[in-house]
Parts: sequence; structure tokens; C-alpha cells
Amino acid sequence: MNETFGQRLQRLRKQANLTQEEVAAKLNITFQAVSKWENDVSAPDISVLNELSDILGVTLDELLGKQPVTQFVPEQNRKDVNKMFLHIKVLSSDGDKVNINLPLAVVKVFLDSGMEIPVSAGKVSLENIDFRQVYDIVASGVVGKIVEVESADGDRVEIWVD
Repeated sequence: MNETFGQRLQRLRKQANLTQEEVAAKLNITFQAVSKWENDVSAPDISVLNELSDILGVTLDELLGKQPVTQFVPEQNRKDVNKMFLHIKVLSSDGDKVNINLPLAVVKVFLDSGMEIPVSAGKVSLENIDFRQVYDIVASGVVGKIVEVESADGDRVEIWVD
């Protein structure tokens, strides 16, 4: 069964540790409006979707239900790796939200120089991710969601490439 917009909104709001009242206050609307959205009685105006996705710490695609699909792209159909982006999303159990978008060309420079990729410095949830391996997987033709991890203490990490 597919998740409705309201069900997805409620799940994302709870994952972000926000109440309906907090979301409403950030959008300068009533909590009843948020409740109607979550119960699929009505839907938000298109003009608030970007701000809503920012508040929830998700992409607009994720808010609207479009998940990155992992796929293998044949060599003749691949994009130039240097024109692709690495997207990292971290939602910590402490309420911290990190969204990072790096060109893969920049990631390669860090890897080739032996420098640590700045996003992994001090982030326990990212310390076990081998970015060289992620880069090599993408260079071999895999795109979409590469990593999705939820730790025992509630931290979530997602990495995808497009």
C-alpha cells in the first residue's frame, strides 16, 4: 500500500521530532491546517512546500514521495562523474539536521589528496563510511541511494548520488 501525503508528512514530522504546533509556528499557519494535511483532508499550498521540506530536513522529492532509486547505468548511458553530486543527509537523535550536497569532482580531489572529507570530521554517524568506496561504486555506474543507515541510538544517514 502506498503512503499518502498526509501519512508521509506525519512520519517525517515525527522523525524530525516536531509537533504539529511547532511546524505550524514555523510556517505561520494554524496547527489545525497541519492536522488537516496529515489526515489528508486538505493539502498544503504549493508555495509552502519548499519551506516545509526545509523544516523537516528532507528534500522536496522526499516530501512528495519520490525516493532516489538505486540503479546500475550502462556505460554508454552514464553521466560524467565530474558532473554528478553526492548528497548526504544526517538526522541525529539529538535533533541536529545536516544536508550536504558536494560535486563528486570535489570529493575526488579530497580522496586523491588523502585529506578527510570535511563532512565526516566529528560526525560519529559518518565515521564508518568509506567515501572512496562510495566514489568507486558511482564510477562503476551505480546511481541513486547508495547508503541508508539508522544507528541503534536513532541517528539516520542517507547518501545518494545523481
